[in-house]
Amino acid sequence: MTTRILVIEDNPTNMELARYVLEAFGYAVTQALDGERGVELARAASPDLVICDMQLPGIDGIEVAKRIRAQPALAHIPLVAVTAFAMVGDRERLLAAGFDGYISKPIDPQTFIPQVAAFLKSAPPRRVPLDPSAAGPGKPAPPSRARALVLDDTADNTELLRVLLQPHGIAVDAVSHISEALAQLDRQTPDLIISDLHLHKERGEEFYKAVKARPGLRAVPFVFISSTMQHDVDRLKALAAGADRFLVRPIDNARLLAEIESCLALRKVA
Repeated sequence: MTTRILVIEDNPTNMELARYVLEAFGYAVTQALDGERGVELARAASPDLVICDMQLPGIDGIEVAKRIRAQPALAHIPLVAVTAFAMVGDRERLLAAGFDGYISKPIDPQTFIPQVAAFLKSAPPRRVPLDPSAAGPGKPAPPSRARALVLDDTADNTELLRVLLQPHGIAVDAVSHISEALAQLDRQTPDLIISDLHLHKERGEEFYKAVKARPGLRAVPFVFISSTMQHDVDRLKALAAGADRFLVRPIDNARLLAEIESCLALRKVA
């Protein structure tokens, strides 16, 4: 049976990140953008877990917890606070309000799922395909029709891309350093290159320049993707330099797949 999680969060970016990671691991996510709606959905859906932001429009997270705990039918549901303002005494205050614990913001995809699983008192689940047409038990993955080279030093980012793309016939070669990416390009020319912008002690722009300096790679579509873009100037500079796309995480799975498919189409007509 699928575990159902209600996420109460008014920030669209934070909501999308939480949903993206949770669904990648097979959880079913219900979303509420304010506290009152969250309480209504908790009552109507009786989820297996509620994850609630503290700073909400209307009633805040503390009031959400009090209202949920006031209903006997919901008393057994684990209730987890998500807050960027964890200070001395906050844990006791949250527990007193009815929360079972809290997860600090910003959400870290590498630790978020184990934290969620701990509140559910279950082992962390394995990643599952994000698309219903994807391969599953007894259903082989489709043959590869394209290959993408992904440069990203965060393992969960590359794994999420792999989970999304491979069921659609796009094989993923993942590397974490520019030198590894260039070595892979020496061995094989991909149909698409996807690069993070901010790497540990490296910059995606350096990789882009190295790629475009090679005549045989100039026609390969190049996509930047970033979780840490602070200013739109980064996007404008990358596109002005010739990058085909500049995407910002969190991004809806369907839109990400559509952007990648459009880039692969560019490769076919080049």
